Amino acid sequence: MNFLAIEWNPSLGIDLGFFVIRWYSLMFVAAFLLGLHLMKKIYIEDKIPVEKLDTIFMYVFISMLIGMRLGDVFFYSWSHYQDHLLEIFLPIKESKGDTLFGFIEGWKFTGYTGFASHGAAIAIPIAMYFYAKKHLQKPWLFILDRLAIMVALAGFFIRTGNFMNSEIVGKKTGTDFGVIFKVNGEDFARHPTQLYEAFSYLILFFAMWYLYWKTDKKQQIGFLFGLFMVVLWSLRFFIEFLKEAQVNGREDWVFNSLNTGQVLSIPLVLIGFWLMFSSKSKVEEVTE
Repeated sequence: MNFLAIEWNPSLGIDLGFFVIRWYSLMFVAAFLLGLHLMKKIYIEDKIPVEKLDTIFMYVFISMLIGMRLGDVFFYSWSHYQDHLLEIFLPIKESKGDTLFGFIEGWKFTGYTGFASHGAAIAIPIAMYFYAKKHLQKPWLFILDRLAIMVALAGFFIRTGNFMNSEIVGKKTGTDFGVIFKVNGEDFARHPTQLYEAFSYLILFFAMWYLYWKTDKKQQIGFLFGLFMVVLWSLRFFIEFLKEAQVNGREDWVFNSLNTGQVLSIPLVLIGFWLMFSSKSKVEEVTE
């Protein structure tokens, strides 16, 4: 018996009888609603019309979903999707013995499953380039500096959702300490790496929030976004050592020790350092 371990076996979500609102979906909604509320304060501080918030919401939401989806497809699951291209775009999956909508044999509805944050790390900045150019007439990195604060907060909610779903689990602790994910049929303790990441990102959010409001770092174009990239992806890199590999066969993908998530994090950290150091020459006076 693991008397010191936490047995984790939550419900799937809020059961409405005819539909279950899953915790992960609720965490996504909470992240966006709170993010919009806090971003409004930043827009007011920077004297940007708050009407432009609706537009940035659509840019971020769409680019995030597309980026995370394609990130999973190409970075983690291409061996499957190369033979099931339809599943990339539609929330269905081939399944012998199942029937979709009661009459389409051999398919089942799954919803969109499989998302990778590294994909969002590529898609969102691209979307923000077009948003800043079309709607703000400000430097691309200006909006990324501010949006990064909200993304750090979103990371907290998303990883909390992963914990509620008992997914992206850590390795065995080898002791009585840890979390037993009962829904996975396990009776041993694992590292709750979802929570390690979640609370690390929450601390990063508070640190960046402080730097924005209490220092002049927001005037160094690219500094806050660079800091975000360095800290968040460094955290991801080191916490990956405690995670179970998400791609079979890539547990020790590079140098016999690095997995997919770590390899993808390295260039993002380097880009972050470059942005932080180059930001000293990109100081902007924020005016109306």
